[in-house]
Order: sequence, then C-alpha cells, then structure tokens
Amino acid sequence: MKISFDFEKPLAELQQQIDKVVQIEDKNKLDMSATIAELEAKLAQAQKDIYGNLTGWQKVQISRHPERPYTLQYIELMCDDFIEMHGDRTVGDDKAIVGGFATLGGQTVMIIGHQKGRNTKERQYRNFGMANPEGYRKALRLMRLAEKFNKPVITLIDTPGAYPGLEAEERGQGEAIARNLLEMSVLKVPVICVIIGEGASGGALGIGIGDRVLMLDNSWYSVISPENCSTILWKTWENKERAAEVLKLTSTEMLKNKLIDGVVKEPLGGAHQDPVAMANILKKQLIKELAQLKQKEITQLVSERIDKFCSMGVVIEDEPEVAEAPAPVKQAE
Repeated sequence: MKISFDFEKPLAELQQQIDKVVQIEDKNKLDMSATIAELEAKLAQAQKDIYGNLTGWQKVQISRHPERPYTLQYIELMCDDFIEMHGDRTVGDDKAIVGGFATLGGQTVMIIGHQKGRNTKERQYRNFGMANPEGYRKALRLMRLAEKFNKPVITLIDTPGAYPGLEAEERGQGEAIARNLLEMSVLKVPVICVIIGEGASGGALGIGIGDRVLMLDNSWYSVISPENCSTILWKTWENKERAAEVLKLTSTEMLKNKLIDGVVKEPLGGAHQDPVAMANILKKQLIKELAQLKQKEITQLVSERIDKFCSMGVVIEDEPEVAEAPAPVKQAE
C-alpha cells in the first residue's frame, strides 16, 4: 500500500476515482477515456497546487518518507565500481555512515553518506542514521584517503542527528564532529555536500563542510528538529508545524539566507516518486559542480571554503557607552 500524508488525501481520492473508472471500463467494455482524461487533468492540477505550496512541516514530512532514496540507493543509481570501506581503525565500523571510492561520470570520487533502514531490522542495524563518534572518524579517515590520492569528496547527508547516547559521549562525540569541521575546512580536494533528506544539527555538520553545499528541494537543514524545538519552546510537540516555519529550515529559506549554495529540484511529489529520475538529476548536478571546482587551484579552493563559512551569520557589537565625567563642584568661598 502506498504511503501518503494528510495533505495528500485529495490526490489519493482522485487516484481512487481514476482506478474505479478504469475498472468499470475494463469490466463493461465501455469507452470511458473522456472521463479518465478529465480526472487525470484534475489530478495533475491538484499535484501542482499541493506540491507547489508546501509548508515547512510538510517538506519535513516528505524528507522522512520511508520510501525516499537513501545514500546506498543513490550510489547504486549514480555510480559504478563502488567499493565500500569500513571502520575507523580505532573502535569499530559504524553502520550509520557508509563510504568508499566510486566512479561518477567517468571520474573517481570518494562518496560518503548517512544510511537509514527500510524496515525495523535495518533501522536498528543502521541506528536510524544516527552516527556514533566512530562513524565520523571513519568518514574523516576516508576523506584523508581521498586527499592522499587527490580525489574529490561527495557527502550525502540524511540524519535526524548524531547519536545522543551516553556511550557516544564517552567516546567523544563532540570532539569527533569538531575534528571533522576543522579537517574538512582545509581538505585539499574539492568537497561537495548534499542534504538528501534530514539535516539535523551537528550530526549533519559532521560531514557537511564543503565548497558546495546543496539541498534537495524537499529536504531540511537546521540546528534542531521541529519537534524538539517545539518541546523546548512550548513544552509540547503540538507546535511542531509552527516551529518548522520559525526555524526557516527549508531549502528555499536556506538559499535565501545564503547558508547553502543551491537547490536541486525533485520529481513532482518528492524523490520517492521516481528515485531513478532523482538520481539522474543529482548526478548531472554533481558532475557540473565538480567540473567547476576542478578548474580552481587548491589554495584558492580552501581559502574560499573557509571564507564562505566564516562569513555566515552577523554579529553586531554596540559601542560601550562612555559615562560623562561629573561637573566639578565649586567650593564655597
């Protein structure tokens, strides 16, 4: 059964009407082509109206669709000769982050990304896409390997956040992410980061520092999820829709605020509607971005990368007010 959201109910109803008319046509050998065409036209218009005016919360819902393509599916559809590499050479192999060398458009790249699961067993195996410190250290090891062989790095981000468990903190979750931020900012190869689904907090930033940061149209990128933001501000999850609007977490708002470099359009209704088409669109965009980045000297690339992230945000410091010296008191003669 196809999974749909509340705001997609009008589309589901129209599709059911079309299916019923087709069944009647087949059963009674009638020509219902005019009715079918009319309903299909209504469905197409309704899709444009609904998907062309999505709220922030609705985009968050689409980004979490269980049939949405994940990193390994994108790699399968976009790349050839993928060789997955494992382990951080310290603790173990974090299954929430996958990566390895692959061929993209005839050139070798290092591709790294978060990986979620399709069913309960897979989700537990992948820890719901929430990486432990060893996941970020594995990613950094692969990035350094790419730098050693002068190969571009592509990261695909899709995580509800870094794993917040006690054992993750004991093994240095904050340090691992901070180390990645530092090392990625000076990595001497082109780096492209793409938010393909959820981009939450430091879990996303841990592999999110690049020369180009792109977002798929129905993805989100923020310091906190709408639910957790609502819980902090209003002590309940009930205001998650309001929080999603206030956070300005959609690709449109992120581009407007100059926090990302571009938006990659999805097939109508979301990437899950046509994963093959989505992979082709993303592949063309990645090849285009790589061609532009390869024309720049490494020193220029690193300098521009650092300047881009350092220029984000505005801090205004008010000049401290200088108190006027009190007027001298005249002594009585």
